[in-house]
Amino acid sequence: MMNIVVLLKQVPDTTEMKIDKEKGTLIRAGVPTITNPDDLAGLEAALQIKDRQGAKVTCVTMGPPQAESMLRELYALGADECVLISDGKFGGADTWATSNTLGAYLATIPYDLIIAGRQAIDGDTAQVGPQTAEKLNLPQITYVDEILSISEEKIRVRKALENRYEILESEMPCLITTLSSIAKPRYMHVREIMKAFDKPVTVITNEHLQLEQKDIGLKGSPTKVKKTFTKEVHKNSDVLTLEPKLAAAKILDVLLENQFIGK
Repeated sequence: MMNIVVLLKQVPDTTEMKIDKEKGTLIRAGVPTITNPDDLAGLEAALQIKDRQGAKVTCVTMGPPQAESMLRELYALGADECVLISDGKFGGADTWATSNTLGAYLATIPYDLIIAGRQAIDGDTAQVGPQTAEKLNLPQITYVDEILSISEEKIRVRKALENRYEILESEMPCLITTLSSIAKPRYMHVREIMKAFDKPVTVITNEHLQLEQKDIGLKGSPTKVKKTFTKEVHKNSDVLTLEPKLAAAKILDVLLENQFIGK
């Protein structure tokens, strides 16, 4: 039976985020959390493979203890196993340190396919999936919006680019990153919600992985945020009322003048 591992992240609901104007940081206290949309779509893609041809779907997340609530929801959606990688030593990790930790854990379990969302809405880096593949020395295909076929030997997918699609194949095992358009997540079933509370969530700490502090958490993160700030909003803009043709010409002049487009 095929083993599919789905990497997911619990993120702040960014529609609810506010900025601390004095510190220039996000105010996370009291902000509701959600499962990252690209990741959730990736889970649905894995569950559809399970429905069609059979597979074991394991969900893995790295985060604080509170992320267990998200994993319970994933059980209710149809996941077979859920793993929480959580340790204070992992705190403050950037994508490099995160992929070090994820890669170290994934190297200890069997898998045929690893699915990660394209990017998390709280960081928008799109780096964790590809970096994890590199740590595991796996082939990878990013920006996948459709799985065309899959077997234990090969996967064939459609990759979305800005102005076209590519049809790509890879030998298994491999890692793919998925767009939210790959699949619409299913609803949780009431019966499965009740069962989810009794299912085990495996917690992995650094005692299990034995990683050096220089490779994980804040100390293992080469990315440093020196300063954050919000852009000031100015209201002193010009308002013009013109006929459609004159308005179009004016817009074109402004774009050319500010070098947003070339002549």
